[in-house]
Amino acid sequence: MKQKLDLNSWNRKEHFEFFSAMEEPFYGITQTIDCTNAYETAKELGISFFTYYLHKTMVAVNAIENFRYRIIDNEVYVYDQIDASATIMREDKTFGFSHIKFDEDLLQFSKNVDAEIARIQTTQGLFTRDFSEKNLIHFSALPWINFTSISHARGFSYPDSCPKISFGKLTDLNGQKTMPMSMHVHHGLIDGYHIGLFLEEFEKQMNV
Repeated sequence: MKQKLDLNSWNRKEHFEFFSAMEEPFYGITQTIDCTNAYETAKELGISFFTYYLHKTMVAVNAIENFRYRIIDNEVYVYDQIDASATIMREDKTFGFSHIKFDEDLLQFSKNVDAEIARIQTTQGLFTRDFSEKNLIHFSALPWINFTSISHARGFSYPDSCPKISFGKLTDLNGQKTMPMSMHVHHGLIDGYHIGLFLEEFEKQMNV
């Protein structure tokens, strides 16, 4: 479900119009995340670390309203729930785009992840199902690379307002586990302040 935002009463109307007129309205940040507690918790629960931090990412996404904004036909809509579209690798080292339904319950979300990973293994190509709705986060994991920055392929003529979140290699230094997280967002919808709110909520979730 989604509702149209009243642009005329929105205090960010001018910001939205200004950045939406740009050829590249996306900007990005990279942050090092402390994963020590989260990694141990996932291990204790018997859940893959990928599933665990993806769930905490989506909890934080859904908690911050601006991350649920999407642009459709030059209007801004607020979705009730955002799901994850993660790149899932197959045995032949190609990948497909998934659609993982968010659930606040970690165990149910884990089942959703496992089912979607299994489904992707039986498909070919990128677009393995319908992606007509925009209530998604574009999500990718690069567990081989301890990156300090990242960019994304973009077709500027294609209307896109979905945030893009990427995680890199898990590094262990003297018992402290960290990994890089990159985030690219549409500046017409999300400012640095809102990214700060997201990171605060995400870090809290990773240390529950």
